[in-house]
Amino acid sequence: MVTASSVEDASKARRLGELREFLMSRRARVSPAEAGLPDGGARRRTPGLRREEVAVLAGVGASWYQWLEQGRDISVSPQVLDSVARVLRLSGAERRHLYVLAGLNPPRPEVARDDQAMCEGLRRLIDTWMPQPAHIMDAYWNCVMYNDAAAAVLGMRSETSDNCLLTFFTDPIYRARASSWERNAPQVVAMYRAACSELPEDDGFAAVVEEARAVSAEFAELWERRDILPGGQVAKEIEHPLVGTLFLESTQLKVPARPDLTIVLHTPMPGAGADAGVDTAGKLAWLASPEGRRGAMRPVAV
Repeated sequence: MVTASSVEDASKARRLGELREFLMSRRARVSPAEAGLPDGGARRRTPGLRREEVAVLAGVGASWYQWLEQGRDISVSPQVLDSVARVLRLSGAERRHLYVLAGLNPPRPEVARDDQAMCEGLRRLIDTWMPQPAHIMDAYWNCVMYNDAAAAVLGMRSETSDNCLLTFFTDPIYRARASSWERNAPQVVAMYRAACSELPEDDGFAAVVEEARAVSAEFAELWERRDILPGGQVAKEIEHPLVGTLFLESTQLKVPARPDLTIVLHTPMPGAGADAGVDTAGKLAWLASPEGRRGAMRPVAV
């Protein structure tokens, strides 16, 4: 008979087995020279570091490290795992993987040095999303970049606040265009609280929240509800001064290599009821056309 306990035991055995194989493979990858040790010459029968060398360099007992690499069910601490990760020259992703295999909550994702220059590729992504609006936010929802459709449809522009949460509550152009503003506001605030909860010790979120409280009584009231929702999809209804009603669905996407950034893509949706025949996709295409761009240059009411 399969019980919950037996399933849990089998899962732990697989995890510890993977821990054993992972540590052995990472140890074999690090040369003594890279670790600051003599290479041992002909006496070294295998490449990489020996177990006892890892233990000495990490400042842990040789027996304890042997048990860890053998996949025994022993107690570990974040501090000791960090020492092992340092000796084995683990990347940020590998360090998080080590935590998971050891049965600990993984640390905050880090942006690898090689991935810090991904913004050019992300810029190409949101530009390719045209004629649909798209933008990219950092962890605090500061806008990093946006495409031309986000400017034309959502009113994003350089002179507004750099922070998407503050813009949602304070930008008169977006507020006037967003017919769904009152319906969306509780969801937006709950999603921002979820973003805050992922980094509870980060003061940057507190600064944004305090500024939002100061400039918007509506935000302050919604924040006190303490609702929380994961970042996902938000249905929006936009009244554009040139093309009329637009029905859009925004979706938040994460790139694992850049956990500090969130891509927000807007997708056309059919209207509801009497507006079911509204061609949002066609209207977005017109706004991005030369004729639509010329029309946007004429003064219009918001």
